[in-house]
Amino acid sequence: MAIAERPAREFPNTPSGQLGPNPVLDKLRATEPVSQVQPPYGDDAWLVTRYADVRTVLIDPRFSRAAAISENVPRATPGIPQADSIMSLDPPDHTRLRTLVAKAFTVARVAKLRPRAEQIASELLDRVVDHGEPCDLVEHFCLPMPVAVICALLGVPSADQGNFRTWSDAFLSTTGLSVEEIDEAGLNLYSYVLDLVNERRNKPTDDLLGALAQARDGEQRLSEHELVVLGVTMLIAGYETTGGQLGNFLYLLLSRPQVADRLRGEPDLLPSAIEEMLRCVPVLAGVGFARIATEDVELSGTTIRAGEAVLTSEPAANRDEEIFGEHTEFDIERDPNPHLTFGHGVHYCLGAQLARMELQVGIRSVLERFPRLRFATGPDGLRWKEGSLAHGVAELPVAWS
Repeated sequence: MAIAERPAREFPNTPSGQLGPNPVLDKLRATEPVSQVQPPYGDDAWLVTRYADVRTVLIDPRFSRAAAISENVPRATPGIPQADSIMSLDPPDHTRLRTLVAKAFTVARVAKLRPRAEQIASELLDRVVDHGEPCDLVEHFCLPMPVAVICALLGVPSADQGNFRTWSDAFLSTTGLSVEEIDEAGLNLYSYVLDLVNERRNKPTDDLLGALAQARDGEQRLSEHELVVLGVTMLIAGYETTGGQLGNFLYLLLSRPQVADRLRGEPDLLPSAIEEMLRCVPVLAGVGFARIATEDVELSGTTIRAGEAVLTSEPAANRDEEIFGEHTEFDIERDPNPHLTFGHGVHYCLGAQLARMELQVGIRSVLERFPRLRFATGPDGLRWKEGSLAHGVAELPVAWS
């Protein structure tokens, strides 16, 4: 439903060339915390920017994900969200699916994967050294690492990792590809995962897809289609977001060499440093998932009418002074740090612990391997991602000798 009380402003995307969110979000949070915006695709929506309001929208069942599956849903990419994805369901359907997934995607499984992630990181950095200076860490480390890790987790042959990068990049395209090209990539990825699922139905394996294929809750289990869609979702979410943030966090540390040196000397600070980087650096360049109000709800003095779309700005909420004090301060010892980067409530990111593990392993491996790591060119001359929902640096040429 379009919102017509007053003209909507263009959605305040994160500008290319900077890590932090659009400064407009800070102004909106202070003066117009529930404002009307016009996303790139679909109808206008309400944008919520205060921490308390964002948290409410994320946990209040009166804001529905399932109702936001339509041609007119506000969104950043031309494709319409999948109605049967775990990210697009409400309870009880979401509860059933998440319960089954949780039985297979455990903290113990992620912890068991850490040594493999460390091995992957070490092998990739060996290749970086072999490549010689300068070397682009985005292309040679930040993106290959999460692809290799998520494929190892799911049980995808390493020879097929290149295809996953191509298909995933297409999914996150905002202007770089046509709808037809995006749909073709989606079909290719679906067909490939379907073949993997059929193999595991016939011959169980110890990887995550194998565990998901066997997951049961009483008589309930994942259907073949649910399992394929879940596998596709995890591959996309587990690759581009983690790989992008790995590059962004290394850029941040290269820009603050004193922080990088401190983390080398005090590696126990790395987990809290990662949380602070997660708070400060947006994952996406623009619009996230919309929700539809199922009844009238008031937020910060503004009434959201039943049927209207709402977008939450986690980057804006992560800078709310009422929660984080001086939000512009980059504090690697911040405690507590209740950022909303992984969401909140029933849709809290299933892969949060996997992402944290990969970021910790990736950052630690680079800092330890290259004590003199630095930009190979001036940071002002770097390329940044364009035409994609993913946010941040597109390249990171470095030197280390």
